[in-house]
Amino acid sequence: MEKLGKQTIKFNTPPTILECSSIVGPKEAQGPLAKYFDKTLEDEFWGEKTWEKAESKIIKENVSMLISKSGISSSDIDCVFAGDLLNQCISSSFGLREINIPFFGIFGACSTFVEAMSLGAIAVEGFAKNVLCATSSHFCSAEKQFRFPLELGNQRPPTSQWTVTGSGAAILSKDGNGPYITHITPGKIVDMGIKDANNMGAAMAPAFCDTLITHFKDTGRNPSYYDAIISGDLGYIGKDIAIDIAKSHGYNIKSNYNDCRSSYF
Repeated sequence: MEKLGKQTIKFNTPPTILECSSIVGPKEAQGPLAKYFDKTLEDEFWGEKTWEKAESKIIKENVSMLISKSGISSSDIDCVFAGDLLNQCISSSFGLREINIPFFGIFGACSTFVEAMSLGAIAVEGFAKNVLCATSSHFCSAEKQFRFPLELGNQRPPTSQWTVTGSGAAILSKDGNGPYITHITPGKIVDMGIKDANNMGAAMAPAFCDTLITHFKDTGRNPSYYDAIISGDLGYIGKDIAIDIAKSHGYNIKSNYNDCRSSYF
C-alpha cells in the first residue's frame, strides 16, 4: 500500500470483490436496475411492525444471502464494516448482532458503503483475508429521522431525493480473480453552507467534485479513463452543480442517466 499525491491510496496487492448481494424495496424494483438485484420486496414493512425493524431484517437477510453465495464460512471472515442512516447504526447493529464476526460500525451517509469498501480494502491489504462490507437504508425511516415523518403528509419539493429502501453487501478477499479495488481516494468535508434538508444534492455536490478532481490529479487520470463515474444521489440540481464544478476545473463529465435518484456520469 502506498500514498499517491494528496489523498489517494494505491494497493500493491489489490483486494478482490469476491461476491456481492442486494435486497431492495418495491420502488427500486420498478427502476431500470431491477434485474440486477438479488431480491426485491413487495412492501416496505416485509412482515415487521416498524420501518426500523424492516431495515434491520433487510441487512440481516442480505448479509446471510451474501455469505451463502460466496461459499465462505462466516468463521473465515475476519471482520465486518457496516453502517446505516439511523442513530447509533441501529439497523446494522441489531441486524448483524448474531453474525458473531468482529464488527466495525461506520457512518458516512450516502458514502457509507464506499467507506466500508475503502476501510475493508485497507484491512485486506493488511491483516485480513476476507472482509464483509455492508450498508442499508430505508426511505420511511430516513424521512422520519432527517426530514418529516411520512404521517404528516408534507409536500416534497423538487430538490428532494428519495432515499433507497434496501441493502448492499460485498465480500473483499486476498484471493480471487477480480474485479479489484486498485485505488481509493478518501474525500474531505466541503461545507458550502447549504441548510435546506430537502436539497442534500446541492450540499453533497462540492465534496463529490473535490474528491473526484483530487483523484484525477493524484492518479494522473481523467474522466475518459473510466467506463462510468457513479456518485451518491445528488438529485437533478446537485448533478447539474457537480457537472458545472467539474467543467470549471477543466474536466468534461456529462450525465448519462437522467433519473434524479441516481447520479451516473
